[in-house]
Amino acid sequence: MIYDSAAAWRAADRKRILFFGMSGLGKTYLSQMLRDQGSWFHYSIDYRIGTRYMGEYIADNAKAEAMKVPFLRELLLTDSIYIGSNITFQNLQPVSAYLGKPGDPDKGGVEIDEYRRRQDQFEQAEIKALMDTGYFIERAERLYGYPHFICDTGGSICEWADPDNPDDPLLSELAQHCLMIWIEGSDAHTEELVRRFDRAPKPMAYQPQFLARMWDSYLAETGLPAGRVDPDTFIRWTYAQALAHRQPRYRAMARWGVTVSADDVRDVGTEAEFTELIADALEKRAREG
Repeated sequence: MIYDSAAAWRAADRKRILFFGMSGLGKTYLSQMLRDQGSWFHYSIDYRIGTRYMGEYIADNAKAEAMKVPFLRELLLTDSIYIGSNITFQNLQPVSAYLGKPGDPDKGGVEIDEYRRRQDQFEQAEIKALMDTGYFIERAERLYGYPHFICDTGGSICEWADPDNPDDPLLSELAQHCLMIWIEGSDAHTEELVRRFDRAPKPMAYQPQFLARMWDSYLAETGLPAGRVDPDTFIRWTYAQALAHRQPRYRAMARWGVTVSADDVRDVGTEAEFTELIADALEKRAREG
């Protein structure tokens, strides 16, 4: 780890951190709080994915839908209108909308082979965005003068890494630049995330093997053909299993850094409190060996 003790962390004039864990537990909250209160550069992986690595896919998909409307088709063909996505740190909906949900097209679903293609695009985009972390650390200081850096990752980071491999290329790259911080949720947090997802199911990225297992199991359990699957019902059915799939992967990744609880994160309101939260986590890791 780049900070081997609480004292080294407190004394560092350039603090560089990476948050990972389930969506909804405080990664972006902490990132925005630190950005607003101190000299921290906030590097959002999801924003980078949507603007740099999937922006063209997203725009082309919107154009393809517009081309189905004769009025818009004529305007597009004559370069009379422009279609693009308006991604911000607060609104990453264009990425989710492009990923979509597998199932019946009449219910807003995406045919499974196309869905898998988009999932693969997202996997490659997220890995590239994560591997850009070192570049953005250097760029943030050189161009903007930020000494401190936050890498705010998406919930799917654990799908693309092998934390049990000490030479894993993704984790090795990230760990040499940042202190990796797992925001760990409790069973109560998981239950709340499931309830929240059930109210408003959103697209997710899945490890290919996990997606194949869930899709085949769902078709076998329901007896439905692929083209008749209700997209929202499928991803609701999958969500709790996806969280259970990710939890041990996050825990294994935590060996590359430190762990803080989502409850403790909720109580952090200042940069100074955050500094002490991480110092405590480093001291705990040292005690536990």
